[in-house]
Amino acid sequence: MRKILRFIGIIIGLVIIFITISYINHRIQLSKEDGLFVPNGEMVEVNGHRMHVYTEGQGDMTLVFMPGGGTCSPVLDFKSLYSLLDDKYRIVVVEKAGYGFSDVVDIDRDINNILSETREALLKAEISGPYILCAHSMSGIEALYWAQTYPAEVSAIIGLDMAVSESYKEYNINMPIIKLSAFAANAGITRWIPRVWQSDAIKYGSLTDEEKELYKAIFYRRTATKTMLNEVQEIKASAGIVGENGVPDVPILIFSSNGEGTGWNEDEWRTFQKNYIENIQDGEIVNLDCSHYVHDIEYEKIADEIEKFIENLN
Repeated sequence: MRKILRFIGIIIGLVIIFITISYINHRIQLSKEDGLFVPNGEMVEVNGHRMHVYTEGQGDMTLVFMPGGGTCSPVLDFKSLYSLLDDKYRIVVVEKAGYGFSDVVDIDRDINNILSETREALLKAEISGPYILCAHSMSGIEALYWAQTYPAEVSAIIGLDMAVSESYKEYNINMPIIKLSAFAANAGITRWIPRVWQSDAIKYGSLTDEEKELYKAIFYRRTATKTMLNEVQEIKASAGIVGENGVPDVPILIFSSNGEGTGWNEDEWRTFQKNYIENIQDGEIVNLDCSHYVHDIEYEKIADEIEKFIENLN
């Protein structure tokens, strides 16, 4: 028993040493990366914290890109797609609290609070609607709620493999694993995992080498932040509210993945979106044979389909 306890003590001691070394290394690397972590858009104050709003392009139509849950750098994640559209439309990326260059804060993340902050950020950045909402994954819930609550502000929704209310009814959110990921990120343990920061935006997108380095620096600051965790804890309740409000009267185009990376298989995932779009008078769905971050992989096809969709709106 003494030998067992001694062995356990040694293991615990080694783990503590490893975590300490990781944390110190993490802080040193963060300091070195400070020069890269410079917002390329406008910082606006919302609800007592700062939010990052990025804009580019010209045009009469304003496309607002809304990131999926846990996307560390929305501005760079969407870039491969919106760079193909900025010659015709005004592009806006709103980085929610805890994402990208926006502040990490420990605040309530219910659907009303999130939407209120997004709308105020646009107001502070002097970007008026109506908007075409380009929502990825979990932000589909916010986009639908926006169209339900403020229909005059939303002219259409483009779902980039967006979630709908039904997606979360039976979805099992493993908060212990998510919190463990947050601890690993905060302690710098993720820095020891090769290529962990290389998302689909890096592997398949059109980012430059400089943008990839910036993405890496943002990844180590904005992975599983406490703001993101608060959002995940509220998402099922938020989806329930959106489901109770019915289907918004707005044209919707959904790009649907093969389900990989969603937690559902292909048939289940596409059934959620298909069932929803069937209730939309001006609804359309485009099936893609790729994983969840469709805009990082099939961005050329998606850009072409978006242009056709918007032309039909006009």
